[in-house]
Amino acid sequence: MGASLLYVVKRRCSPTAPQHREMTMYRTCKSVMVAGFVAVVLMGLNTVCLSQQAAKAEPEPSPGDQPIDPGPLATDLSPALHSHQIRAAMRRVADWELQRVQAQAPSRAWDFGTLDIGFMAASHTLGEARYSQYVRSVAEHFNWKLERTGYPANDFAIAQAILDLNRSSHNEEEIAPLRRQFDDAMALPDDPAQPAWWWCDALFMQPAAGTELTAITGDPTYVQYVNRQWDKTEKLLYDGKKHLFSRDVNYLDKKEKNGEKVFWSRGNGWVMGGLVRVLATIPSDDPLRPHYVQMFRQMAAEVASIQSSDGLWRPGLLDAQSYPQPEVSGSAFFTYALAWGINHRMLDAKIYLPVVEKAWGGMLTHIYQDGRLGSIQPIGEAPAGYKPGSSYNFGIGAFLLAGSEMDVLSQHKHW
Repeated sequence: MGASLLYVVKRRCSPTAPQHREMTMYRTCKSVMVAGFVAVVLMGLNTVCLSQQAAKAEPEPSPGDQPIDPGPLATDLSPALHSHQIRAAMRRVADWELQRVQAQAPSRAWDFGTLDIGFMAASHTLGEARYSQYVRSVAEHFNWKLERTGYPANDFAIAQAILDLNRSSHNEEEIAPLRRQFDDAMALPDDPAQPAWWWCDALFMQPAAGTELTAITGDPTYVQYVNRQWDKTEKLLYDGKKHLFSRDVNYLDKKEKNGEKVFWSRGNGWVMGGLVRVLATIPSDDPLRPHYVQMFRQMAAEVASIQSSDGLWRPGLLDAQSYPQPEVSGSAFFTYALAWGINHRMLDAKIYLPVVEKAWGGMLTHIYQDGRLGSIQPIGEAPAGYKPGSSYNFGIGAFLLAGSEMDVLSQHKHW
């Protein structure tokens, strides 16, 4: 009798029922006050129903926002190429973002995964474990498993952060789920009509996870898969004359107001960031390594040639006049890649050091006093407008990556 009543009331108080039914049964639960045991059961069920409804109402993790009034800009950060100055800017931004994400439910989506990659870089550069501990807490929350979405490459952004954690833990159980998921991706037959990485952002999300898996396991099939899929995407989206990538096939023929082809800043930032992460982990004797180096140098030269006077790049790379607001996420990825290239002697410091110094200084002018990093275009796929205080997690991840390489640059001084 008690068990049957418990089942009926719990079933009808379930948050999966329509809202009007939830309220009707909630009132019924409160009115059915029969003696002793039943009353206690119903009181307990009311608590369950209310807690379930509260859990249902919990907001999804937010990648960022663009308030009308973000507050005053920072006035105490220096663009000087000195380690303590670079680290001060990194710490200001990282701490602000860490506080923001810790107040939310954890997420393993691509945008948070990009932030996690940046947090790992910040943890290494600043020597502060709280950033990597946050990344570990997210991975543990999801039992080290990745998402499985309709954009499979995106699922591997956080995998790169997990692989970074594994460099110190060497715990195979932590990377086993992501390795199985990569194996599943490799087992899928190629689609002649559409490559697996059909949008240029994917070249940041998944390839470096594959090259890192080869480095860790010694299994060459991962890097072979990366090489094959990268080649397909490159042939589809890379403009060999402009040395830039279209975001996807829908943008191959689209033009800016000035008649130039649409090349999205962040899209090409994703590619350059992905390139240097592949170059950092691909075997030195891989037959395609020279090709990646050549492409990197081509893109670096083009990107440097279109840098704006404030040191940054606009959302539409070839029509800066149409986009008065600089775009910090793409600029951060460019800074990261170019500084990495100098640090690894793939780019001439005499040419590119002034570019990254100017870019770093330009990004610092968009840091607010509380640590917010502004002028980041929200999630999208093409050049667009946004407010000056617009701040999003993936852009902060890119900024922390840039800072980590600028810090190395300041210490090694290859020039």
